[in-house]
Parts: sequence; structure tokens; C-alpha cells
Amino acid sequence: MKDDIEAQLQKLFSKYESMGQDVNSYLDGLLLSNYLTYWEYVHLDTLLTLQTPKTDFPDEMLFRMYHQITELYFKLSLHELEQIAHNGKQISNAGKDEGWKDEIDPVFMVERLRRINSYFEALTTSFDIMIQGMEKEQFSRFRMALLPASGFQSAQYRMIEIASTDLSQLVGKDSRVSRKEDGRSLEQQFDEIYWKQGATEIESGQKTLTLKQFEKKYSKLLLELAHRYQSCNVWQKYKSLPDEAQSESLIKKEMRQLDVNVNINWPLAHYKSAVRYLVSKDGDAPATGGTNWQQYLPPRFQKRIFYPELWSEEEIDNWGKGWVESVLADKIEIRG
Repeated sequence: MKDDIEAQLQKLFSKYESMGQDVNSYLDGLLLSNYLTYWEYVHLDTLLTLQTPKTDFPDEMLFRMYHQITELYFKLSLHELEQIAHNGKQISNAGKDEGWKDEIDPVFMVERLRRINSYFEALTTSFDIMIQGMEKEQFSRFRMALLPASGFQSAQYRMIEIASTDLSQLVGKDSRVSRKEDGRSLEQQFDEIYWKQGATEIESGQKTLTLKQFEKKYSKLLLELAHRYQSCNVWQKYKSLPDEAQSESLIKKEMRQLDVNVNINWPLAHYKSAVRYLVSKDGDAPATGGTNWQQYLPPRFQKRIFYPELWSEEEIDNWGKGWVESVLADKIEIRG
């Protein structure tokens, strides 16, 4: 025991001396400091002050908290995507950050993709809280106090898309071409990004206030991110792997699952929620942000696919179709 303590102390002396620091001063600080508590570590008191509904309807608390939880899962996903983009961190035996690795390890990439998929699966599974967990009457009233805010304005979700694939795969369906054929600049592709169509008024063709707010705050940041991830998004990292690694079933499985989770399961969970709360015998209510949710959310209309090269023509033709048809059947039943 004594030898172990002496060995650890020697490591401490070496660590601080290499930085020109007096280890005795740090040991004094350790003696004087308090023990770390759970509530301090997770900043619990601060965290619990962030749930501030705008109305007195009890179910708005659920609505607000679920969206905050969603953004935390998005942040976890972006953390993993950054690891993939830069090949993972090198951490010394002493716990020191020694920078990014020189190349991506296929096993590391598979594990990080698996993590991202688990985050999205947790979100999609738990979305029943949103679909069934609120009283329709309460939601229809408190949502009017949230205008023109919309989940459409989640910048982190856009960042996940940009970090997952080439920007050419995110342009609107009508102007989308294959990666090899797309000679447009990132700026030109960004101008035709699919989500802008989802927040444009159908009759006038004008941008909604929701879109104008979003572009003012995030367009520059997202375009900069597109440039940063142009050569290191998930697809580009996959293509940088040796041929034998690219042909491995595990990595293809996780990439296909990411495609399904982000581009089918997640938007369709929202679509199912919209059908429950916005559809009535009197017609469809508009989304709070004025988004064209009937055309924007269903994957079979957008056909947004990160990795079309990993899917067959038949799979692409039927992209999200079965899921949407089941929800549309519910929609008909509600109206009937």
C-alpha cells in the first residue's frame, strides 16, 4: 500500500514539475478542498431552473422538458460525430489529451455510430411521451403562446445532418443529383437545402418568420460547419477506409441504421405526433412555426437519404413508405 502511494506521488511530482509547477501547493489545495458531490458535478441546481413554461397549462412542462432532453441527446450525437471526423482522441496513460489520431480505426467508427444510433433510438422510443402524454385540449391552447417557435429551428439537428453526409445529399429532392454529378459549390448547395422548403408558405412562396429567424441566427454557422465537415463527415470517413473495411457488414449496418434513425424514424415520430394533435374533423391545424408539416415530415416525400449507395433501388423507392401509410390510416380514422 505504501509503495503504491509513493509511486502515485512520484507521478504527481513528475507531472507538475514538467509544467514548472510546485506540487506542494497543489497538495495543499487538495487538503483544503471539499469533496465533490453529485449535484455539483451535474450542476443540478442550475439544470432544474431551466424549466420555465410560458403558460399555466401543466402539460407545457412536459413539452418543454422533453425538447430540452432531446437537445442533450443531440449534443451527445454531435460529440460522437466530432470523434469520428477527427479519428478519436489520443489520451496518455496519465490522462493527458495528446491530440487527434492520424487515421480512423474502423472498429472505433462502428462503436461511435452504434452510440449515435442508441441515442436516436432512445429518443424515438420515448417520443410516445409526446404522442400520448399530453392532453390534446391543453396542447392546442398552450402551443399558441409559443408562436413562431418550432422544432424546425433545432440547429443541432441540422448539424447532425451536415456531419453525417455530403451537403449534396441534403438539397431539396427536386434539385438533388448524385454526389459525382453535383458540381455546385457548398454555398449553392446550401441555398437549396431541403429544410428551407419546409418553412416556406405554399401559396405565396415567401419564407416564414420561423425560417427568417433561424437563418439570421444560424446560417453562417451551419455553412461554416459544412465547410469543416466537407472532407470528414461520416460518408467521407467511410470512403477513406481500406476496401476490406468498407465491405464489412458491421459498419454498413450501423450506417444504414443511422440513415433510418435520422431520416425515417425521427421525423415520422414527429409526424405521428402532428397527426394526433393537429388533425381534426375540421381539418389540419397549422404548425406553430408555419412549417408545411404535411409535406415536410414524411420521408416518402423528401426521400432524404444520407447513404444511397448502401441501399438498393427498391429500398430507396419504398423509403419510409410503410411507416407513413400506417400513420395516414390513423389520420383518416381521426377525421372519420
